[in-house]
Amino acid sequence: MAEDHSTVVLYTLLALATTVYLGRWLRPGKNALPSVPTIGYTAPILSYYSAVQFVIKGREMVQEGYNKYKGGAFKVPELFYWHVVVTGPKLIDDLRKAGSDELSFNEAAAEMLAVDFTLGPSIHKNTYHVAILKNQLTRGINILFPEMKDELQSAFNDLVPSLDGWVKIPAFTAATKIISRISNRVFVGLPKCRDPEYCALNIEFAVSVAKSAFFINMFPQFLRPLAARLLTNVPKNIESGVQHLGPIIKQRLKMREQYGKDWEGKPNDLLMWFMDEAEGEEKAIRSLVLRILTVNFASIHTTSMSFTHALFRLAANPEFIQPLRDEVSQVIKEEGWTRNALQRMRKVDSFLRESNRCHGLGSITMTRKALKDFTFSDGTFIPKGCFVSAAEAPTHFDEANYEYADVFNPWRFVDEEDTESMKNQMVTTSTEYVTFGHGRFACPGRFFAANELKAMMAYTVLNYDVKMENEGVIPEPVWYSVKVMPNATAEVMFRRRQT
Repeated sequence: MAEDHSTVVLYTLLALATTVYLGRWLRPGKNALPSVPTIGYTAPILSYYSAVQFVIKGREMVQEGYNKYKGGAFKVPELFYWHVVVTGPKLIDDLRKAGSDELSFNEAAAEMLAVDFTLGPSIHKNTYHVAILKNQLTRGINILFPEMKDELQSAFNDLVPSLDGWVKIPAFTAATKIISRISNRVFVGLPKCRDPEYCALNIEFAVSVAKSAFFINMFPQFLRPLAARLLTNVPKNIESGVQHLGPIIKQRLKMREQYGKDWEGKPNDLLMWFMDEAEGEEKAIRSLVLRILTVNFASIHTTSMSFTHALFRLAANPEFIQPLRDEVSQVIKEEGWTRNALQRMRKVDSFLRESNRCHGLGSITMTRKALKDFTFSDGTFIPKGCFVSAAEAPTHFDEANYEYADVFNPWRFVDEEDTESMKNQMVTTSTEYVTFGHGRFACPGRFFAANELKAMMAYTVLNYDVKMENEGVIPEPVWYSVKVMPNATAEVMFRRRQT
């Protein structure tokens, strides 16, 4: 009976939501933005049709807008609002420079991920973890890199069997598990980072948050609390996280109470940094666990997608392997496996940056929500409450920004005459390269992610031969609206190198 009741309630909610949708589109409000060109229909009801089309063909609609209004702005219809997309260096730089009290990254992310109903209000309002990612995590990579390398080797040995001859590996699944282990070696340490159930929880949590946000955001604001109670497994995931990490946190609290804040043998990991910095209710075990799960959500899948895209490129183009292998071998011979060695691997870095340029995370990036009326330097007016983003994929494939932009050139960013500058390194953002965003709200964990990706690529070319079963064929990526991810079922063939 409980299931039947929930089904009835769900269909009732859907019916109410549909009524609200139609009413919203029949009443053009102040966010109709008549002065901003539109991709799709603007008329009542037809604009709703365009919003549905945007879910199906968002990539094509953004590209159409870029082609028509390059250097300016255009708008596309979302279910509840118009979404403005800006193009060109000038407007992207305006977006970068806008104050967080004008165009807010946090408020945009909170609404898109339905954070108040998925991760919770504390994650929305108290972002103390961001400063820790920017500072302690980035600064700590040198010290923590030996542990990352150790986990990298252990994870590859477990997930890529050393059999005679070639073996087929589901690329995205393996990448996700390896990155979960490397990340959590730094986040929570041994032995928990190798616990299969804990790793599976982090992967499941990311999927649960994304799915829950998608469904919750299909409902108008006043129905979202009820929809969240019916449509999300996130609270269950958090409780599982407490079961995994609660005993670890309790033991650390006990050690701190007995031996002081800096006891001998104190762990140097993200969980400990959170415990040291948390104040008030954030000190609670459940709150600390939620922070760790949230960071996993933000890092594992995006990094896994980036590596999988790059691995497909490598496996489909075996001629790229030897130049990478030669560089890695020489640098490791001179430096050993260190972070400094990774920084010297300019071809590895260029290969990954080019892969991000060609694939990235989708058609738009740097999404902000206007907290007050805002006017761009070209006069484009954004009213309070409106969402605005920068074009990503169209920018990366613009011949004005990159010569032969449609061609994958793995060494595009290698400058033999400038081996010190970070200008073209993977982590460096610009108005022409926006995979990580741009400006002070660029991804705070990108330095950590870049080190993971470079270490994984270096380890792969040094220890394995790789190829696609169908030679030269790159599995088609999967697009949903304006987001892209690699084919999740495609396999790559690995063979352990004989040394």
